[in-house]
Amino acid sequence: MKKVFYMMDWGIFGLRSYYYVLLCVHILMDNAYSSRLLVSVIWILAAFIIPILFWFPQLRKNKEWFIFLELLLGGSYYFTSFMQEDQLGSVDYLIPSLTIGYLLTRKTNWAMPVLLLLPFTSMVFGEVTWDLALGSSSDNLLFSLIGIWVNFIAKAYHEKNQLAKEIDEQNKLLTLYAAEIERMTLLEERNRMSKEMHDTLGHSFISLIMSLDAAIALLDKKPDLAKEKLIRIRGLTEQNLDEMRGIVHKMGEEENISLVNHAEGLIDSFREYTGTVIRLTLEGTERILRFDVRQSIIRVIQESFTNALKHGKATEIELSLRFSPSALLVSIRNNGIPLDKVEYGFGLTNMKNRMEMLGGTFSISALAVVGAEVRCEIPLKGDKLHDEN
Repeated sequence: MKKVFYMMDWGIFGLRSYYYVLLCVHILMDNAYSSRLLVSVIWILAAFIIPILFWFPQLRKNKEWFIFLELLLGGSYYFTSFMQEDQLGSVDYLIPSLTIGYLLTRKTNWAMPVLLLLPFTSMVFGEVTWDLALGSSSDNLLFSLIGIWVNFIAKAYHEKNQLAKEIDEQNKLLTLYAAEIERMTLLEERNRMSKEMHDTLGHSFISLIMSLDAAIALLDKKPDLAKEKLIRIRGLTEQNLDEMRGIVHKMGEEENISLVNHAEGLIDSFREYTGTVIRLTLEGTERILRFDVRQSIIRVIQESFTNALKHGKATEIELSLRFSPSALLVSIRNNGIPLDKVEYGFGLTNMKNRMEMLGGTFSISALAVVGAEVRCEIPLKGDKLHDEN
């Protein structure tokens, strides 16, 4: 669809170029050399070349200046030629009218009345009849409307392409969020179950061992055999307790994943689902942080990635984690659309609150050329931020 949009641009550009080249060749073939011929040729070349310094397919997009210069140079040549006796009614302005209609913007709506009045204005200075002026004006209007219609189709294709791209990006982000939510739900459930099993089953096993110890000491009948069996039961119970603790420890392993490892996993997921180029920079020695602290930092990183893709249309992101003895500095930079004004909606407010709850700071600012940077500084002093293990 993007190719169709470019093809329409090049098609209009090609038609306009053909018009001016054909006009120049026609004048050179039908007129003997004279100063008037030289002026006409220079005038036509200027009308062709100067406007395309401001609009050229895929390179320059200043439509307002293009339309102004097109009317100033090409329109003035059409105006003077239209009312000359030897060219009366033989010069048209159809293709330039088509181009102007195609490139028309809200700022250049004034060009439409100019196209309509241009032939009628010639009646004041030349021998142009009403019928001829009306016919030329109607033709200019028709071709400019065709240009507007072609532009409407081009925009429709472009918007459809953009919408499809945004939907695809949103679907990828939703898939990523769904996977992350599922992982977090499972992790929280594992965490809850591991602590509950440790507290309840561990206590039960210890009570059982103590009871068996008491029974061993009190047995009178066949004490040797009973004692041997009870000892085996006690050993089996201890073995079961060790196995259960191993299971609990294994279930809680994911809770103990480091911040860097979690960030690397998040980056891998974003790369896979969105195709974004993400670089990770590490400085200093990582400190062991509590699970909830790590999760708050990861949530801010994840939200920053999402905002860079969704709002900034970024293609490259750089995540920097700098550990110092007293603080952790998190920086997320992207090459997206430059920030004009930062508005703290739900997402940014939530990120800011997360950092402030940890005693840290949160800020977002525009970069020098393009993109934005999210900066978080979390103090590492104090036991409340460190892992209890």
